[in-house]
This record gives sequence, structure tokens and C-alpha cells, in this order.
Amino acid sequence: MDYLTSILGPENIDYFTRLLVAFVFGSFLGIERVLAHKTAGMRTYALVSLGAALFVVMSVSVVKDFSGISNYDPLRVASQIVVGLGFLGAGVIIFRGERLSGLTTAAGLWVSGAIGAAAGFGLYAIAGFTTLLVLFIFSALWFLEKEIKKISGVWDEDIDRT
Repeated sequence: MDYLTSILGPENIDYFTRLLVAFVFGSFLGIERVLAHKTAGMRTYALVSLGAALFVVMSVSVVKDFSGISNYDPLRVASQIVVGLGFLGAGVIIFRGERLSGLTTAAGLWVSGAIGAAAGFGLYAIAGFTTLLVLFIFSALWFLEKEIKKISGVWDEDIDRT
């Protein structure tokens, strides 16, 4: 019970709210992009927004933990993770003719790196909550995005599996 109380403490609830808001706003942007027949959709925008929020939440939390230690900045590690994941994601994105694929996979890898960094900093509750949001993005938003694409006339079963 004590562990559950620490997970659902006021500070974590604030962090969870920040992550949830980033997820929702990113999803809204993605809906507009789907309706505008753009390649990156709900899941991609939600993942990128969520990953960016997680890196910021980690930074806010980690600064509190390490503020008294001179010449030690663990946020440098996190910033280099972001850069490295960008290169990894770029390798996943593929052009097939005039179609672009792999954007959601690249965004998923990027936010997965953010989750790993959060866990590495000991922010287990935040990493776990973000993981649940990503699983929701990968599963539930896939169905919602598919329906939006059907309505707007851009869904192609054989091609759109990013």
C-alpha cells in the first residue's frame, strides 16, 4: 500500500497530468493531419508530443535530485539520448515510391528511449504511466486513425501500416 501511495503521490499525479495533456494535444494535432491527408497522423504526433513531455518531466525531476552536486549534470546524458534516437529513427523511415512509411515506428522508438531514460533516472512511475499511454497510442489510436482515414478517403489496407 505504501508503494501505491508513493506512485499516486501529488508530484507524480502532476507529472502524469503533464504527460496526459501532451498526449491529448499531440493527438489533436494528428487528427487534423489525418484529415488533411498528411503522412504523419495521430499516433506519430501523440508519440512525439509524449516523448518530448517525458524528457522535460525527467529534466524537472532530475534537477531536483542532483541540484547540490557540482560538476555533475545527468541531463547531458538525456540530451544525447534524444540526439542518438533521432539518428536511429531516421534509419527506420523509408520511402516507397511516393509513400513514406516508418514514421510511427520511429516516433515509437524515440519515446521508448525517453521511457528508458526515465527508468534509468529512477522515475519508475512516470516511465510506467508513459508506457501505458504509448500502448494506448499504438492500439486504440490505430483503430481511431483508421476510421478517420476511411471517412476522409485515404485508408489503404496494403500500404498504411506505419
